[in-house]
Amino acid sequence: MKQSFSHGRTKNVVVETKRKRVVMPKPGGAAGGAASKSLAGGDPSKRPAGITDAEMERRLKALQAAKAREGEEAAQREAEEKAREEERQRRREEAEAKEREERERAERARQKAEEDERKRLESEESAKKAAAAASAAVPDEPAAARGAPAKQAQPARKQDNKTDRNERPARGKGRDDGRRSGKLTLNQALSGGEGGRQKSLAAMKRKQERARQKAMGGNEAREKVVREVKLPEAIVVSELANRMAERVSDVVKALMQNGMMVTQNQSIDADTAELIIEEFGHKVTRVSDADVEDVIDAVEDKPEDLQPRPPVITIMGHVDHGKTSLLDAIRDAKVVAGEAGGITQHIGAYQVTTESGTVLSFLDTPGHAAFTSMRARGAQVTDIVVLVVAADDAVMPQTIEAINHSKAAGVPMIVAINKVDKPSANPDKVRTDLLQHEVIVEAMSGEVQDVEVSAVTGQGLDELLEAIALQSEILELKANPNRAAEGAVIEAQLDVGRGPVATVLVQKGTLKQGDIFVVGEQYGKVRALISDTGERVQEAGPSVPVEVLGLNGTPEAGDVLNVVETEAQAREIAEYREKAAKDKRAAAGAATTLDQLLAKAKEDQNVAELPILVKADVQGSAEAIVQAMEKIGNEEVRVRVLHSGVGAITESDIGLAEASGAPVLGFNVRANAPARNSANQKGVEIRYYSVIYDLVDDVKAAASGLLGAEIRENFIGYAKIKEVFKVTGVGKVAGCLVTEGVARRSAGVRLLRDDVVIHEGTLKTLKRFKDEVPEVQSGQECGMAFENYDDIRPDDVIEIFEREEVERSLD
Repeated sequence: MKQSFSHGRTKNVVVETKRKRVVMPKPGGAAGGAASKSLAGGDPSKRPAGITDAEMERRLKALQAAKAREGEEAAQREAEEKAREEERQRRREEAEAKEREERERAERARQKAEEDERKRLESEESAKKAAAAASAAVPDEPAAARGAPAKQAQPARKQDNKTDRNERPARGKGRDDGRRSGKLTLNQALSGGEGGRQKSLAAMKRKQERARQKAMGGNEAREKVVREVKLPEAIVVSELANRMAERVSDVVKALMQNGMMVTQNQSIDADTAELIIEEFGHKVTRVSDADVEDVIDAVEDKPEDLQPRPPVITIMGHVDHGKTSLLDAIRDAKVVAGEAGGITQHIGAYQVTTESGTVLSFLDTPGHAAFTSMRARGAQVTDIVVLVVAADDAVMPQTIEAINHSKAAGVPMIVAINKVDKPSANPDKVRTDLLQHEVIVEAMSGEVQDVEVSAVTGQGLDELLEAIALQSEILELKANPNRAAEGAVIEAQLDVGRGPVATVLVQKGTLKQGDIFVVGEQYGKVRALISDTGERVQEAGPSVPVEVLGLNGTPEAGDVLNVVETEAQAREIAEYREKAAKDKRAAAGAATTLDQLLAKAKEDQNVAELPILVKADVQGSAEAIVQAMEKIGNEEVRVRVLHSGVGAITESDIGLAEASGAPVLGFNVRANAPARNSANQKGVEIRYYSVIYDLVDDVKAAASGLLGAEIRENFIGYAKIKEVFKVTGVGKVAGCLVTEGVARRSAGVRLLRDDVVIHEGTLKTLKRFKDEVPEVQSGQECGMAFENYDDIRPDDVIEIFEREEVERSLD
């Protein structure tokens, strides 16, 4: 090759070229994979060892597929990135357009406000001019009156048209308010100073300011109020919004943005609610369900606020020892005549004023053993216990229980030895018997006061009241009447005309008509207060027993009454207590393990049950009957109270009794007419009682009928096998000698071998010589054969016994 340079110089250059190797595709193969297939099929020496053509083909296809997928994914990523970029660009443009629009709207609103202000000033100016012209035209004589309309009509019309054009408002809401605000007629100008009602200048300015703020985009944002929200374990959405003072729709929207599709009536957990509260900028205070009772103030009374109060005296003692009669003698009221059988069925609360003016509050508790828990509640609210012991009966089991309740409550005791007027009275025996229970009276050099009394003759009543007054002075009983009331329910019942009624002994504060209270699982508002004499009172102070009306349900005797501020608090506390009690009952009645479930099922199979329904007139009686029913029974039979309640027997009670095959027991209540008809149709037995003894005895007798008869064995003889014979058609027959008692054909037998029982059954045959005999006496020989048993040997002993059934009863 010849190469030329400047100045005409040349040079010959040799250029070497290399040929590029071109690989031709194999005929019939694809264009994209020709080289690979040529390598795979044509030259086995260049592929890895042990790789077949098929395997090589599969690998190449997999490689091509992977490359194709990688290309598709890259294209997809690129498309997604492009779409995201376009979305961001679109959002930026929208935001900028929105901002421009807001600025333009604000500018238009400002211009419109300025234009309105200018028009208002012009309209005021024109109105002033029109008023001045009108006032100038009025004094003129008929000439002015004749000429003025003709001359002034034209300017007036022009002024009206101008005003209409300037002040014509938009149609719609508020049209009538400002439509003719800028137009002033002659009549308006003339009547303006005669007392017509018009808007003040300040009102007009406030209206213009509101319109200006609305045109500028609404009112100014108020400062955010940060609230402290009390949050329980679960809360309803609407309640959460109420506690935050936020709109329910905003709270629901916030929950939806957090992925929870709920309505305002659904509950959410505390963690979710805490997130929402923090999102709205409030503070969270986590509380438990039990914190609802914190509203009941546990206020410690200051010493200077305490005032003397009457003592509360509880009369205790054994049944029929004269407790109610003694109280009657003190307060000159014959309550015992109204009690069935002379037995106190309810807790009574009475106030007695002595001759010296001292006020005493008495609680009369029933003395029957079934009312033990009621008597215990009486001791819990009492200051002094008067233990009544009959001089002719001395200390009895329930007297001992009363002593134990008094000691457990830590209250002083006064012993009233009653019935000293009887010839068989022996007060010294009472004092001696009390020594066994660590009650040492003053007559025996002790500290417990004792008074000999007689409810019949009135002997010793003054001394008893003096002893009570002396004891109360020693105790220095005081309470603060100027605080929220607190008391204990002595008795509760469902009255037909008045609804739920509770006898409450106020312990602290003053209970007033209209107070909102919570008592146990019930709540209410004091609708009326009735004293022990049946009179309506407006309030009740410490140590005063009253009947309270206005409950939403019947409380339990012994529940504590507390006055709260609002009905919402009372309802919340009552609902929490009801839920807690229900959970407690469910936990107590449920077996926790499989072993307990199996044991309970096995126990239930072996125990016969007598189901009953109990309806009583008051809550205390129903409780006492249920407790008495629980004590009836043993490991084989028991009484199950399906339902106990207060009030008349209703159709629903009959329906439950029919489904369970149970009788209905009414204590001082009766069934209404529909319930009686239903009971007659369905065959349900209804029994009425007024004395608890009769009820308990009848149930105990009915439960005894469920007991299986007791099987007793009476051993009547023994026989020893001397020889064993085989008899055709009979089998093995034992030749025996009756060594003791008698052997009977109808008796049961046991086969003993080395004093071990190896068989128990009956005799197939009993023969004396060749004759079948009913029995064989001691010292005689006989032949015996067992029913379905042949393994008998010489020297075995046969025990002969008889079984008898003995009817059993519950003690």
